[in-house]
Amino acid sequence: MGQWSDRLAELGITLPAVVAPVGSYTPALRVGDFVYTSGQLPVVDGKLDVVGKVSEGAEGVVRPNQANAAARQCALNALAAVDSVAGLDNIVRVVKLVGFVASANGFTGQPGVINGASDLIGEIFGDAGVHARSAVGVAELPLGAPVEVELIVQVR
Repeated sequence: MGQWSDRLAELGITLPAVVAPVGSYTPALRVGDFVYTSGQLPVVDGKLDVVGKVSEGAEGVVRPNQANAAARQCALNALAAVDSVAGLDNIVRVVKLVGFVASANGFTGQPGVINGASDLIGEIFGDAGVHARSAVGVAELPLGAPVEVELIVQVR
């Protein structure tokens, strides 16, 4: 085990299996000292954990706290993708996190939703997890997902 694997164990977190692509791409690609992940959806055991647009008011939508939890799952899936090409314990630092939120009309809480992913990265990596970030509201995401997250990490 190594530093980050040990930290996951301390937190009681197990990385999931790498999510199979839903298109013509690879889940993660290493280029030199960096790993770029494809956008990761909140997939658990091979299916989306939650579906729909994020809103605070309308019925039948995903609430911000549910989307925050989904963003956390997306980050776990992204870390699994990084692990598959470079090894989790070879991460030097998380450089950037990009999050997309399928937002109902008028929803502006994208930063709070994507905090689910950022907070997880901070819990695991501490100072090495301090990252640049974008949190973007979009009309639709693949398969009806409420959130999608991608990472750029520096590795040794």
